Amino acid sequence: MTSQDPEKMTTNETSLKELLQFAHRLADAAEESILSRFRSKLTVEDKTDSSPVTIADREAEQEMRNLIQSLFPDHGIIGEEHGEMNPNSPLQWVLDPIDGTRAFITGNPLFGTLIGLMEQGNPRLGVINIPATGERWTSAEGLNCHYQNRSGKEFVCKVSGITRLSEVLMYSTDPSMFDQEQTVLVDQLIKKVKSRRYGGDCYLYGMLAGGWIDLVVEADMKLYDVMALIPVVQSAGGVISDWKGNPIQPGWDGTVLASASPELHQQVVKILKTS
Repeated sequence: MTSQDPEKMTTNETSLKELLQFAHRLADAAEESILSRFRSKLTVEDKTDSSPVTIADREAEQEMRNLIQSLFPDHGIIGEEHGEMNPNSPLQWVLDPIDGTRAFITGNPLFGTLIGLMEQGNPRLGVINIPATGERWTSAEGLNCHYQNRSGKEFVCKVSGITRLSEVLMYSTDPSMFDQEQTVLVDQLIKKVKSRRYGGDCYLYGMLAGGWIDLVVEADMKLYDVMALIPVVQSAGGVISDWKGNPIQPGWDGTVLASASPELHQQVVKILKTS
């Protein structure tokens, strides 16, 4: 691929497919770096927000940034570990090299690499890559959501379509992500669903897209935690927004609600929506 004008790169389906193929290259590069350090002795540092970080996080993001800069030097980058570059570019790659660093450092395989592309703040494509399990969910605006695993199995994803709260399988990564007010609201929701479990980070959104679970409710999320998830969930037929039902955009309140159907989403928004 060769670098092209940023605006032209997303004005037709062919170009968007090319960018999605490039996102696969980014995921491959990050995966190789991450797996070389998985379940090995690592020094864990605490960032200013008390979240952990390792050399694996930093190296994987740098690998992706190097590729972007070499092929698309005019594109912007927003990365969890190395910050922003070209902030005024209409196209911004949003990178989370290891979403679920706490899982990674404890040997839990359900961490992932998130690669999103925004145009003027709107998500255009997303990749959820799970290095330890060899699973990957990918999609771009106007395209199907695809799932593939290490054995070569690949299929188009479709959400479960569940509409009744009483049948819902609900997940969140960690109850500690909710503040006191949010916990009260989530507890009201938990009473109405069939089952709720915790743990999974970005893997949960792949499970939702694949139809294996029906609802993900989270909070205290950052831009790099969610931008890649939006195209995946939406192209699989799901709905994703903040808790008030508004689109997720830079500067939003950090709440995320992903549902297996519009009907289910509306019911949950009524429960979680705050004044």
